[in-house]
Amino acid sequence: MKKIIHLSDLHIGYEDCGAKFRQIVENITLLKQPSKNYVIVITGDIVDNATHEAQMVEALDAIDELKKRGYDVLPIPGNHDYGTGSWGHKKYIELFKKTFYGSSDFEYPKVDIIDKILFVGLDSTAEELHWYDCMLSQGEIGEGQLKELECIINKAEYSKLKKVIYLHHHPFDFEIGMSLKDRKKLRPIIENKIDALLFGHYHGDFNNAGKNFNGTWGIPRAYNAGSTTHKQGNTGIHRIINLKTMAREDYDGIFI
Repeated sequence: MKKIIHLSDLHIGYEDCGAKFRQIVENITLLKQPSKNYVIVITGDIVDNATHEAQMVEALDAIDELKKRGYDVLPIPGNHDYGTGSWGHKKYIELFKKTFYGSSDFEYPKVDIIDKILFVGLDSTAEELHWYDCMLSQGEIGEGQLKELECIINKAEYSKLKKVIYLHHHPFDFEIGMSLKDRKKLRPIIENKIDALLFGHYHGDFNNAGKNFNGTWGIPRAYNAGSTTHKQGNTGIHRIINLKTMAREDYDGIFI
């Protein structure tokens, strides 16, 4: 079974975050071989400002390099990937899909089955792009995704697979202007039913950035990655996850 490398909040385009991520790519390649044994999950805020096309190009080049080197890479959008971080626009939804998935012809949840692991990616930003709530950086999964997620989790054909849910917004801690607004609706859908919940979004000291919340909602592994590139000096954990072992054996790869 493949191991998971959980990264988040790259913020490529902000100061030296792009250079840091390129170094992370090199260090992953050096330290985590063979590449076919790993899946890299990136839980949003890949770029710092989606209104700058050059940032999207730089991010895509780095992620494509990981793919060329043999790694499976599963990115999901964050609030910065749909605008500036504090302001967003619906036009960036299609741009993100075309840039990182190669096509806009699919809807979330994003479902991938890799080596007996079911990965389900949720877009926790798109529902916040209406004219009346596109400001700040709150998250919302939305009724459509939640309904589909429930169907996916309960499918008999997936019953023997390990299940990993990944999204950008932090589902547990509440901070004004940054919370996942429908976290209470998410809870009964995944409580005691999945093996790992991966997320990011908060990477400041006020939220114990990079810490694990293992056992919350009956989920053995629940990890906030913080900022992989340590934006503004904040915490970031490059967590290596092996679903075949106990959570206490997961560790920080320390790629920068």
